[in-house]
Amino acid sequence: EVHLVESGGGLVQAGGSLRLSCAASGFAFDDYAIGWFRQAPGKEREGVSNIKSGDSTTYYADSVKGRFTISVDNAKNTVYLQMNSLKPEDTAVYYCAAGILPRSRYNNWYIALYYDYWGQGTQVTVSS
Repeated sequence: EVHLVESGGGLVQAGGSLRLSCAASGFAFDDYAIGWFRQAPGKEREGVSNIKSGDSTTYYADSVKGRFTISVDNAKNTVYLQMNSLKPEDTAVYYCAAGILPRSRYNNWYIALYYDYWGQGTQVTVSS
């Protein structure tokens, strides 16, 4: 059975940091790309970052470049999202997702439909 379990969310002041974790099990981790998405109230789900566990290629949304860092620990089947210099507009539920993305889809890594498995989400709240 496939599981993606996010953790590490919480309440932080603007300018602070959080590290999210996504622990994966039940599928061939090395074959999948792992994406972080977020959804704020009243807004659509948006892609934040993506990493292909097999080769560690990474992608970021423009809104988080230079502030967020995605990484993977293949031995633990876990993907991390280090979030620094957090802003109130980063407030959202953060989800990790896994999907097999062929090269033709890699430029569109932020499309949620490309992902097969989703975690339950973790709340991140940034106060001003």
